[in-house]
Amino acid sequence: MTPPSTIPPSDARPLAEVKAAVRAEALGRRAQLTPATRIEGGLALVDHLDDLGLAPGCTVAGFWPIRDEIDPRPLMDGLRARGHALALPAMVADDLVFRRLTRETRLVKAGFGTVEPPAEAEALVPDALLVPLAAFDARGGRLGYGRGFYDRAIAAITRVCGAAPRTVGLAFSVQQVAHVPEEAHDRRLDAILTETGFVALTGRTTPKE
Repeated sequence: MTPPSTIPPSDARPLAEVKAAVRAEALGRRAQLTPATRIEGGLALVDHLDDLGLAPGCTVAGFWPIRDEIDPRPLMDGLRARGHALALPAMVADDLVFRRLTRETRLVKAGFGTVEPPAEAEALVPDALLVPLAAFDARGGRLGYGRGFYDRAIAAITRVCGAAPRTVGLAFSVQQVAHVPEEAHDRRLDAILTETGFVALTGRTTPKE
């Protein structure tokens, strides 16, 4: 069930203000989750590993969780065990690149309290992205943290490959909102997975549970 929102889609404030309000509302609910709930939520993602809709052996970029984000690392380890090459995002200037992640990778500190593979790690072009987010809606709308990193990264991969990577948003179910405000550059997700399973996206075919 979508948590109630105090912010209607018809909000007349400037879009940046509406986005900030929606983001704060969803992140406030996420922050109230207990540590045990967050741990269990990350582990629950693995139950849906076989339904991600990924091509066998494709390269998947995950992310290192910060603050109270849902933890994708158990899911990523399951993907590794099934033969998928893994990557993590790294900051170069003001953009994301994706570098190979193995069990032997020596991670280094990066901005925003996260870590990343070192500069000498092999750069990869992922076929699929596990995407962190602040809020989402049932259309596949995603609200990030306001810097546009993933929108630019997806656009860059699309230019290189001629096709967009598959995008799977990972979040807690309490981060769902009634409506994510969108701009022209915002890209909707192909699928959204929470601790309760895949979100049924409006007008989309979601992976079978």
